Amino acid sequence: MQERQRLHNTLTVILTRMTSSRLPGKALVDICGVSNLKRMLDRVKKARHSGLICIATTKNITDDPIEEFGKREAVEVFRGDEQDVLGRVFGAAKFFGAKNLIRLTADCPMIDPVLIDEVYEIYTSGSYDYAANGNTRSFPDGLDVEVFSFDALEKAHQEAIHPFLREHVTPYIRGSHPQFGCGEFKIKNVVCPWNFGHIRWTLDTPYDLKIIRELIGHLPSEYSWMDALAVATKYPHLLGIKN
Repeated sequence: MQERQRLHNTLTVILTRMTSSRLPGKALVDICGVSNLKRMLDRVKKARHSGLICIATTKNITDDPIEEFGKREAVEVFRGDEQDVLGRVFGAAKFFGAKNLIRLTADCPMIDPVLIDEVYEIYTSGSYDYAANGNTRSFPDGLDVEVFSFDALEKAHQEAIHPFLREHVTPYIRGSHPQFGCGEFKIKNVVCPWNFGHIRWTLDTPYDLKIIRELIGHLPSEYSWMDALAVATKYPHLLGIKN
């Protein structure tokens, strides 16, 4: 890819690939007549602070369909190393000249744009290096948002060596696995006033896909995560908790 830089205050990076071992092709799997990635992209666009949106996938030929999707949807696609996901995100951030990054994964087709904005505003209001709502699990799994500065990302990219830190992007910043190395950053864990951390709306297995399809089938096109919660409490199997 040709080196160039476009200056953007905020870059939203959606990480995805086609070769998930538990649910192959999940990036573009159909959810109620719309592909997973399209469904998620449409919701991310509704966030006021999403800035430029970029899908970050691998250079593998198996992920060519994701680049083709990006062309159809007129959304930026950045391709990098499959295993060095930290390097891939850093490459995208540098390529687009981003100052702040919102990191999402395509495991979250039900991502709530209001939550994206909430985490972003907390991040900026406290001059934090990093803020997220998924480290202290209180929101349903599948609504995860991370926001961090380019400076923090660059430091992690330069200093994180262990393969685990390269594959999972933010542990060096979060300090969640100090045995592998960590930096010193000002971080903020965004916690829901009520604990819904037992709910699972993330897309990782065929069972998850079944639950998400059924749940979305009960919801209007413009829904919040609280709307989804209201439906799931009526039909408890849609909480995604597998017995």
